[in-house]
Amino acid sequence: MAKLSLFERRRRRVRTALKARAGGRPRLSVHRSGRHIYAQIIDDAAGRTLASASTLTKGSKGPGATTEDAAKVGAALAEAAKKAGVTAVVFDRGGFLFHGRVKALADAAREGGLEF
Repeated sequence: MAKLSLFERRRRRVRTALKARAGGRPRLSVHRSGRHIYAQIIDDAAGRTLASASTLTKGSKGPGATTEDAAKVGAALAEAAKKAGVTAVVFDRGGFLFHGRVKALADAAREGGLEF
């Protein structure tokens, strides 16, 4: 079996820890590409996406998503989560480091009312 990349190892380690701590709460999953950032709140028990937001829906400008764009996505996701009746989540950063755009999205979601 081929060795896992550092990203994949981090992703698996984060997911394993989340499953132990989730306690039935939905998961706020973040994906970051070079150009966009995507976030969704997933109910793993039901296998449903409860709310989602991305720079595609917010209409970011320029060739790459910035930390300001990520903050807008976090605020939009918090608003969508309120409409769906979600207040507490567990944050799944995947294999991405909690820095820059990922941190900006998380901070904006917390300010918008999500608890994690």
